[in-house]
Amino acid sequence: MVSNGLLLRSDLHILFDDGYVTVTDDLRIQVSNRIKEEFENGREYYQYRDKALLKVPGGPDEQPAKEFLRWHNENIFLG
Repeated sequence: MVSNGLLLRSDLHILFDDGYVTVTDDLRIQVSNRIKEEFENGREYYQYRDKALLKVPGGPDEQPAKEFLRWHNENIFLG
């Protein structure tokens, strides 16, 4: 069993790791305005803002842990 994992497209994974994208504890995507400010682009990613993840494991014990998602939002996401 995989614990606390998110399967993301490679570009979204990099943006997640760098804090430009996050997933809220209700499993919705948030995109930082800093993509546009720092890279003068990101339009492609803004279409995902406030969208629910397309595929989520069925059981709550298989889903990303809310406390880790909150931690990412508070400590890594660039808002």
